[in-house]
Amino acid sequence: MDIKEFFEMSAGKWFSQRTSHHLAFKQSESGKSDIRIEMLPADDPEVLELCKQYEIDPNLTWGGARVSWDGTMEWDEEKHAGSSVLVPIPDPDKPGEGKLLRDVGYAEKAGVAGRYVMGSDGAMTLITEYETMYSEERIWFASPNLRLRTSILKRFGGFSMASFCSEIRLGGTSAPAAANAAEAKS
Repeated sequence: MDIKEFFEMSAGKWFSQRTSHHLAFKQSESGKSDIRIEMLPADDPEVLELCKQYEIDPNLTWGGARVSWDGTMEWDEEKHAGSSVLVPIPDPDKPGEGKLLRDVGYAEKAGVAGRYVMGSDGAMTLITEYETMYSEERIWFASPNLRLRTSILKRFGGFSMASFCSEIRLGGTSAPAAANAAEAKS
């Protein structure tokens, strides 16, 4: 599976349940979110703006995705809502790898360019290095309508958080065509 197929399989509405382990405090918390993933064409203004911001030729991408979320975490009463545009830039010399441009980072609110690696098992690993931290997230499909995600966050030389999410596609079993094709192969 390549990065475009992975994004196509991810398109849709999802319900996510997360358990986060705050290692420094030796505590865990749970949360839940509604997630929407929308595909964006290469000529979308947000895709073009992100390529311009990172000085990347927009002809190097097929487009991207807008990820929106609305959720809550156990420790606080506030809503955690927002959205981010993701634009993968495949590496022409390394199939299955490339840059991932984001207008909002995973661990910080500023935009960031990370990298992705597609595994032979169809899992996507996102690696992002910030000035003071490092994040690594692995996302894979257990079935077309069930995604699983693990992530780690390292700060100041040590792990500070680890999390696990299960994401269920909402709206029945109508997975995108790419997802149905992937299931037919297995």
